Amino acid sequence: MHFHKHTEQNLKNSKTEAARIEKIITEYNDKTFGFDISHYQKKEDIKWDSLTIANDGINLEFVVMRATMGKKKKDKHFDEFWEKAKENKLIRGAYHFYRADEDPVMQANNYLESVKLETGDLRPVLDIERVPRRKSHEKFIEDLKVWLKIVEEKYGKKPIIYTYYHYYKDYLKGEIDDYPLWLANYNDVMMPSPEDDWKMWQFTENGIVKGINTKVDLNIYNGNLWSFKSLTLD
Repeated sequence: MHFHKHTEQNLKNSKTEAARIEKIITEYNDKTFGFDISHYQKKEDIKWDSLTIANDGINLEFVVMRATMGKKKKDKHFDEFWEKAKENKLIRGAYHFYRADEDPVMQANNYLESVKLETGDLRPVLDIERVPRRKSHEKFIEDLKVWLKIVEEKYGKKPIIYTYYHYYKDYLKGEIDDYPLWLANYNDVMMPSPEDDWKMWQFTENGIVKGINTKVDLNIYNGNLWSFKSLTLD
């Protein structure tokens, strides 16, 4: 019989990064932790029924996965990951990677056609991290709000916006302040932004998780599991 070869990797971080991650996990150990994935993770690398961090001390409660990109692309692992998350009782979320030069209506339709969110799933998530090459800043913000409006009207909840701290500060701050904010910041800080009302923090791209045979992005929701439900669909 032929068995699929599965190589267990010995995942390690530098001492500096390992200490930074441990410090953050210790500080936030009463909060809610999750991870995010896309096609960069192989299907065989994830054992969905046993996902923990910090020497089995903290369960991962949610997973956010890439669903769509631009006006017509879909992540090749999305459908399988989506079902696996549900089977293993993780709160699941789906994000759209926004392409700033492409049509926002087509992008919103791509997301809505590809993702069927259910009660208990995370609200829609918009990942915005690139600047347009062919649009003014005003047109870029106007189009971004078109995507947000279409998706909000479908689900009746404001989408979550994911971006990097400096991108938010330079391009989005003051434009979308009434949307839940999920910030990425991998610097040696104890919160992603001292001056903004953030809901979620992607604090490392080097997360080592029991049950995943590759490094992943780790995230904190700044509250307990009960209050995390405020970001899910009724």
